[in-house]
Amino acid sequence: MSFKDLGLIKPLLKAIDAQGYDEPTFVQEKTIPLVLEKKDVVASAQTGTGKTAAFALPILQLLFDKQDASKRQKKIRALVVSPTRELASQINENFKNYGQFTNLRSAVIFGGTSIEPQIDILKKGVDILVATPGRLLDLHKQDYINLDYIDILVLDEADLMLDMGFIDDVKKIERLCPDEKQTLLFSATIPYKVEQLANTILKDPERIDVTPKASIANDISQVLYYVPKRNKIQLCLHLLRNTVKGNVLIFRRTKFGVTKLENRLLENGYKVDSIHGDKTQSDRQTALNKFKNGYVNILVATDVAARGIDIDELDTVMNFDLPNVPETYVHRIGRTGRAGNIGIAYSLCSADEKNYIKSIQEFIGVQIPVEAEHPFPLDPKAKPTVHKKKGSKHKKGRKGSGSKKKKKRWY
Repeated sequence: MSFKDLGLIKPLLKAIDAQGYDEPTFVQEKTIPLVLEKKDVVASAQTGTGKTAAFALPILQLLFDKQDASKRQKKIRALVVSPTRELASQINENFKNYGQFTNLRSAVIFGGTSIEPQIDILKKGVDILVATPGRLLDLHKQDYINLDYIDILVLDEADLMLDMGFIDDVKKIERLCPDEKQTLLFSATIPYKVEQLANTILKDPERIDVTPKASIANDISQVLYYVPKRNKIQLCLHLLRNTVKGNVLIFRRTKFGVTKLENRLLENGYKVDSIHGDKTQSDRQTALNKFKNGYVNILVATDVAARGIDIDELDTVMNFDLPNVPETYVHRIGRTGRAGNIGIAYSLCSADEKNYIKSIQEFIGVQIPVEAEHPFPLDPKAKPTVHKKKGSKHKKGRKGSGSKKKKKRWY
């Protein structure tokens, strides 16, 4: 199937071609026709599946078809609510790329940065607004944002918004929009809270499930280390010195934990930076750019700060702290082993996290191979069972090097 087969107009097809994309992804193939038919949609889709284009392209077409020929000030007709600044910025960039051959105008607003430039942009008028909940409600309260003309409301990464405590804000934003509107909800997973929200604010939505929640790419090797909590930093340093290669994304549960590990790695001479919720948007973007461009090869992050960040050719993910939600584990390690590359995920499990590992292994349906030979065993006297993963040699490299063209990733 081609994008032309989806009924997209020439300005959008031209923009898609300029971006170098040939065929729609599964979520785009299923979602775009439904949005063009003005139906509400609930889609389970993670970053990298092309979900942003799945709603951005049909929104641009619907607004293009309806736009007023007069030159009066534009009114916000599509609103995309996103949980983090990074995600909001990426979404707005996609709207600009896909809408470059239309005269539709998009803008992004978020907290943690000066409000005045955002007010200036809003005063000029925009068709599409991408916003984080707090800054959106703040500017609405100050009468800089009018939601009375919203035709389409998009809630992106809904599960993360609820995890971050935005449920009341999201409901308030929905009530501020007109009753007669089209609503699209996208979420990496659809837990009970998201299901409840969808049932509350969407009208007879069409449902799309892009991938099984527990799927792990075949190109990802997993290794589990049992270690006392007090020795986790020492084991992390040991692995970085002797085992781990390439660029590494390390997950910690808290902002304090991120800072503590970053400082220890800096003390040991590693090129490292970090992202977490207390950092400004500018600092977070700078850290990410340094990692992507190779100025640092280790990035330490919390789940909230790292959600939605797409990094090509990520060699290694390390779960310094194990997540208590199995879906989060799948989401974390899915950042490596992409685009034909071989990735590896290391997990450090202390005694109090054994139940997390049990839940994760039940969820993904496999036993994660245990590496018993290391300097900091959880129980030096015990001989833990080692689960050998069939065919896994923990080798890194490219599959089918030379013959396989690397596909450009969607956002």
